[in-house]
Amino acid sequence: MSCSDDQPTGADALDTLDDAVAAAAFRRLVRLLQHRHDAANIDLMGLAGFCRNCLGDWIAEAGGLDKEAARAIVHGMPTAEWKARFHVAATPEQLARMEESMAKNPRPR
Repeated sequence: MSCSDDQPTGADALDTLDDAVAAAAFRRLVRLLQHRHDAANIDLMGLAGFCRNCLGDWIAEAGGLDKEAARAIVHGMPTAEWKARFHVAATPEQLARMEESMAKNPRPR
């Protein structure tokens, strides 16, 4: 399963945003997720269709980085350490919510 692979078609207001502003907002989001360990990836997936790992994967794709290195940036530590400290097994209900949420994400073209 992967996060949205959607690529924008045409310009929108987001494309006009200054890169420095976008980068600052992105860093703020990542730092909030690093602080909010109680916001489980499975719950993020169930609500919004993306999680910390997705953000790391997007960084890797955009910057030509190794996925693990990019995910460690988002987690603020190696992924294995983050999982050992904060990961809890998903319930069947959480998995079902995630599947339903992921189905709403844009599909690759």
